[in-house]
Amino acid sequence: MESHMLKPNELCDVSIGGGCGKAKLTIMQQFILGLLAGAFIAVGGAVSAVVSHGIADAGVAKFVGAAVFPVGLMLVIICGAELFTGNCLMVVPLVDKKITVIDMIKNWVVVYIANFLGSILIAFLVFQAGVFNMSAGKLGGVVIKVASTKGGLSFGTAFASAIMCNFLVCLAVWGAAAAKDVISKIFIIWFPIMAFVACGFEHCVANMYFLTAGIFAKTNPVYLKASGLAPNKVINGSGIINNLIPVTLGNIVGGVVMVGLAYYVVYKYIPAQKNKAASEEKASV
Repeated sequence: MESHMLKPNELCDVSIGGGCGKAKLTIMQQFILGLLAGAFIAVGGAVSAVVSHGIADAGVAKFVGAAVFPVGLMLVIICGAELFTGNCLMVVPLVDKKITVIDMIKNWVVVYIANFLGSILIAFLVFQAGVFNMSAGKLGGVVIKVASTKGGLSFGTAFASAIMCNFLVCLAVWGAAAAKDVISKIFIIWFPIMAFVACGFEHCVANMYFLTAGIFAKTNPVYLKASGLAPNKVINGSGIINNLIPVTLGNIVGGVVMVGLAYYVVYKYIPAQKNKAASEEKASV
């Protein structure tokens, strides 16, 4: 009887094949798919804020927002798109010598830029569509406060939070490859993504939306007043840079080291070393 999911040791080969496929995409393909991924994640961020902003209990609000946010990664995985954080798993085919460092870095740079542009586009459209007018502008105030809080995080806090975030995101991407049907993929994606959002961990692509949405929202005096923040505490361009640098670095560490390299060592490197040792022992007899 055929299994409905791949075994853990089979996922490393899937990741290698998937990373090779990403490396073979043209720059234009990477860019367009990167725009879509940025837009998908931004939609998840937008709807998360909409459904949670009016809930008084902080724990319930976090869970409700976290429950809908995974729609972004579901669209990335099921419909197809290039997401920088998930593409940190390209380290697996890299260490397996199936792609080059240049292949990986080129993909990362193109996709990162495209993710940013896709996020900005959705932030602008959501702002222009009047979504932030909800609750007499209260949602706009919340958007500004969220962006300002993220922009004010210390390097260490943002970096550690980002490691945890992409640890969970890449586990969701890795696990989704095990599923052979859409419903199973949705379940595997939902739990880790819900967990990272509920904990408030930092995701660079999601933050591309949250931070720029805050920049757009602060141009509206009603939203600015609703935020209750002093002018010197409101998000600005330097806040975006201060957040995205440590968060991007932390996301790389979380995805590359804690997922990609960890599983490669377990399922590829160690077995290869054992086989090599066995071959050498046999040859010496």
